[in-house]
Amino acid sequence: MAYNLLKGKRGIIFGALNSSSIAWKVAQRAYEEGAIFTLSNTGVAMRMGDTAQLAEECKTVAIEADATSVKDLENLFDESIKALGGKIDFILHSIGMSPNVRKGRHYSDLDYNFLEKTLDISAVSFHKVLQVARKKDAINPWGSVVALSYVAAQRTFYGYNDMADAKALLESIARSFGYIYGRERNVRINTVSQSPTMTTAGSGVKGIGNLLDFGDRMSPLGNATAEECADYCITLFSDLTKKVTMQNLFHDGGFSSMGMSMRALTQYEKGLDCNCECGRDEPCDDHKYD
Repeated sequence: MAYNLLKGKRGIIFGALNSSSIAWKVAQRAYEEGAIFTLSNTGVAMRMGDTAQLAEECKTVAIEADATSVKDLENLFDESIKALGGKIDFILHSIGMSPNVRKGRHYSDLDYNFLEKTLDISAVSFHKVLQVARKKDAINPWGSVVALSYVAAQRTFYGYNDMADAKALLESIARSFGYIYGRERNVRINTVSQSPTMTTAGSGVKGIGNLLDFGDRMSPLGNATAEECADYCITLFSDLTKKVTMQNLFHDGGFSSMGMSMRALTQYEKGLDCNCECGRDEPCDDHKYD
């Protein structure tokens, strides 16, 4: 159901690679809610993905831009403002990639050149987007910028690797730039910490299937889907959240507030019992467990 929450608003959506992308769902919902916007991704991603198809569906254009390139971003804002007929009201930063994760490098044995790329692509690009937008005065007063994050920015999740560092930096940038942009032009900047989601980037995380299952079992409301995340982002782009800024907003079914659920505790206790005929209630070094 559409509510015309974004009627008359203009935006830029980064990172809509294919239909499994959260950015893809956000674009579809923004279009349903009356927004006009441009789509942006790297040239390689646009050639390999389905961004052109989404652009056709949403009656818009896809503009090639590497979000780590200031020059590309300057051109993107210029072309978007021209195509949309005015300044921008909302931006979605849905960009993340770790060469260390893709190459299977352990966190204690990172390739530092890869780490620099991880941070630049997944976090510093957010600063570059904001800096270019501010210098060009490209965002209207009371505009909204949202970047997608994950709870691993605050807590350790095995296998999330240096992406956790990138997300922590991403959230810090939102706070620091949120103060500056808010005081100067009433632009609000937030991050949304989404449930683990099987996107193209998420599928590269070690043990993502188990992580999804764990999150779903631990969360009182279960994992938030990509479609539900899109709904949440729409509210943050709308005028209904004009005084929300510099926040990391958890959209995870309650996972981030959980310590131990009864279901997880029961499973944990089963795992400690020896599953054999020795009769021991504590771990047995000679046998396997449930």
